[in-house]
Amino acid sequence: MAEGYESIDAYIAVFPTSVQEIVQSMRSAIATALPSATEVITYNIPTFRINGKNVIHFAGWKHHVSVYPVPEGDSELNAKLAAFEHGKGTLKFPLNEPVPYDLVAAVALQHAANLNDR
Repeated sequence: MAEGYESIDAYIAVFPTSVQEIVQSMRSAIATALPSATEVITYNIPTFRINGKNVIHFAGWKHHVSVYPVPEGDSELNAKLAAFEHGKGTLKFPLNEPVPYDLVAAVALQHAANLNDR
């Protein structure tokens, strides 16, 4: 992947078309869940911020898409996410399976709810 993306659109553009569609759908799910958030690139990946605070990051990879970090504070949500947890703070969604965009949106909402705790 290239370094120093100027926008999320530029980030998404480097992927094959089939992956672009998935990454764009992740972006849309998060944007819908967090309508007041702004989009930026941090750590060279797409990030949504609210009031200047990073809320959620997402990234595309060769075989999966990821969301960072794993949220805290909702045991029911965390139980649903357990199958997708990979390593500390990472959710991985394989590209060869349907991405649960509703869970991605729920993760964004949980992070936004936890924002005041940071």
